[in-house]
Amino acid sequence: TMALASQGGGKGRKYDDIDSAPEEKARGITINTAHVEYETENRHYAHVDCPGHADYVKNMITGAAQMDGAILVVSGADGPMPQTKEHILLAKQVGVPNVVVFLNKEDQVDDEELLELVELEVRETLDNYEFPGDEIPIVAGSALLALEALTENPELKAGENKWVDKIYELMRQVDSYIPTPERETDKPFLMAVEDVFSITGRGTVATGRVERGAVKVGESVELVGLATTRATTVTGLEMFQKTLEESVAGDNVGVLLRGIQKTDVERGMVLAKPGSITPHTKFEAQVYVLKKEEGGRHTPFFPGYRPQFYVRTTDVTGKIESFRADDGSATQMVMPGDRIKM
Repeated sequence: TMALASQGGGKGRKYDDIDSAPEEKARGITINTAHVEYETENRHYAHVDCPGHADYVKNMITGAAQMDGAILVVSGADGPMPQTKEHILLAKQVGVPNVVVFLNKEDQVDDEELLELVELEVRETLDNYEFPGDEIPIVAGSALLALEALTENPELKAGENKWVDKIYELMRQVDSYIPTPERETDKPFLMAVEDVFSITGRGTVATGRVERGAVKVGESVELVGLATTRATTVTGLEMFQKTLEESVAGDNVGVLLRGIQKTDVERGMVLAKPGSITPHTKFEAQVYVLKKEEGGRHTPFFPGYRPQFYVRTTDVTGKIESFRADDGSATQMVMPGDRIKM
């Protein structure tokens, strides 16, 4: 943040501000994260620093953070640590699409070859977790020396200090390598049905909030979930008693559907662009089971356990058939605080 602040792209933040971040409450779960914002010439970034991995997992699971990319920091002096692998695995599991690597503490490495070895090791680790290890940008530098230079002279410009320039180089790589995320309105249309009405002489109206994409009068949509998927056409859109030609992500809207009876639609179904999603009744999930202190369970559970699944506007009872531990071994009991495949 200090490097970019010197170019007018935000305000420098002290490290203490980051690690003593206020605890957030998301869905009753406490999460420690820090948010800082900064700008390059091309973009505005909201940057989340999660001090603990467990916090990061919870953050991802509760949807409190959806990352468009990540900067993986690896010590050039020590090479990848066990938690580096955890970070990469996590990024893969929670769907972080792109990663850029910063090799820190370059000033503590006397031998250029050692740094190259660390870089190779990082690329190999990224490959193992199905990231494109060969093409991911890796920038080496020293955060500490850049920080010291900027503390001494906050007005430093590009080209005046090699360590500060390395931070600019890192952000140039992030700018160019991490693609701009798709806006919600550009994604395929999806709306979860909250309520259903019958309007005499006009037909059936499903109401809800458009989660993503857009829909126009006359377009085909599919009713997905809880029953066989059916195709229908949008014959009208209404928002606050006004008729619309189009509804976009974020709108609370009533959608009039052609040839659909009130009994065909129920809360919990979704309206979606044809072919964009499919319903599933069996799936494998990677799950972190919340501990008691985190607002979760007090007791273990076993295969055959039947929890409620909350999916958008509905909840259904499901059955957990079997568990596997992180290393792939089968297990018969899940404790609060476990990370598990089920």
